[in-house]
Amino acid sequence: MGTSKGEAVELEVAGRTVRLSNPHKVYFPERGYTKLDVAAYYLAVADGIARALRDRPTTLERYPDGVDGESFFQKRAPKNLPEWIPTARISFPSGRHADEICPAGPAAVLWAANLGCLTFHPWPVRRAATDHPDELRIDLDPQPGTDFDDAVPVAHELRALLDEFGIRGWPKTSGGRGIHVFVPIEPRWTFTEVRRCAIAIGRELERRMAGRVTTAWWKEERGERIFVDYNQTARDRTIASAYSVRPKPHAPVSAPLRWEELDDAHPQDFDLKTMPARYAEAGDVHADMEDHAFGLEPLLELAARDEHEHELGDLPYPPDYPKMPGEPKRVQPSRAKKEKEKEQEKEQDQGQE
Repeated sequence: MGTSKGEAVELEVAGRTVRLSNPHKVYFPERGYTKLDVAAYYLAVADGIARALRDRPTTLERYPDGVDGESFFQKRAPKNLPEWIPTARISFPSGRHADEICPAGPAAVLWAANLGCLTFHPWPVRRAATDHPDELRIDLDPQPGTDFDDAVPVAHELRALLDEFGIRGWPKTSGGRGIHVFVPIEPRWTFTEVRRCAIAIGRELERRMAGRVTTAWWKEERGERIFVDYNQTARDRTIASAYSVRPKPHAPVSAPLRWEELDDAHPQDFDLKTMPARYAEAGDVHADMEDHAFGLEPLLELAARDEHEHELGDLPYPPDYPKMPGEPKRVQPSRAKKEKEKEQEKEQDQGQE
């Protein structure tokens, strides 16, 4: 794999040498996995992780002292960034901006792993067009009382829905209980338009699977259903990449799947030690995503029908976002109800005076 230099190890990948300091530092105490184990994993899935991250501005989720230590999300490129790792300037909803790293190959992945990066969070854009997503990402998030097995039939219904519009998605495990479905799209639309498509998909799934799917932003309204997290498509919201290691005790990974594998898949089957064998046998089962780019016109038409026929407009943005045009009042329903009751009581009191 590499040559030892005192405490450090040098790894060769794709024509570059990457230095790994403190290779025997334990990152996953429950399993005893070290920094070197994480690096070896990323070497084993090198082409797959490189394909998932290539030229995408990427936030690094870092655990320099392992999963039991402090962690942080690094959006801005570190000062010691090698000259061979490019960056791209991305804009946040606040109007501020940052230069994020854009991994162009597996050597960049190993370089980040040396910094304690376990999970890579790429933007759904390429560095050449940072305001126009080239992926529509649909996050099926099981709420308390539901799990992965409840998300599977929703994923199948999603596949059927996309198929009706001539669109194809590629599913993967989240590394937790959820399912992510990525759709490669032409980079012709804004973040707002792509988010509008995610909302339309969620609402159609709600209609088709009543009582099992929800787009309710407020947790108190979701119930034991699968939440279609449409806000994961908002600007500056990212989803863990395919092949990313997740910071849980057993070192699970976000595993790309074929649709026909979903019914028999179990998220716990895919981890830092088992995934390399699967990859060696099956390769990158999402490799052909690169060959496709779909149009969003049919989904935007679905969104327009929701607005005109059902009077369904926008949904709330995350709390850290500025107020967006057309967004409904961003207040928790139970709180809004209490405020309304207080106003009514006040009006009654004034009427009796």
